[in-house]
Amino acid sequence: MEIIIRSIDELDDAAKKFVAAMGEHRVFAFYGKMGAGKTTFIKAVCEAMGVEDVINSPTFAIVNEYVDGEGESVYHFDFYRIKKEQEAFDIGYEDYVYSGNVCFMEWPELIENILPDDAVKVTIEEDADGSRKVSF
Repeated sequence: MEIIIRSIDELDDAAKKFVAAMGEHRVFAFYGKMGAGKTTFIKAVCEAMGVEDVINSPTFAIVNEYVDGEGESVYHFDFYRIKKEQEAFDIGYEDYVYSGNVCFMEWPELIENILPDDAVKVTIEEDADGSRKVSF
């Protein structure tokens, strides 16, 4: 599937489309260059899921936990600062990823070898006109 976001005004609708397309999938690996909009899109998706917590990038904490509109935990990872896969295990990666809760991951390429086989790969690309293309 592909979602085009031409302006920030379209972000909420794009997030709702993404949530509607999530189905039973629980782990989403977000790929994109620095500044492509991974954190911004994940924030909008979380809000579309009913998260009322402050949503920000877990760059230093590596993982943030939010609660969605159904009272379920949502985990948001940022592996940008991970130097080796063992660091992911040290924070309890498997407990989060195999919890059955939704997990959104930024910079998954740094832990590619330990991503679950059923992880949905989401790519965010910025076009020359500033629009974004979300593919999954």
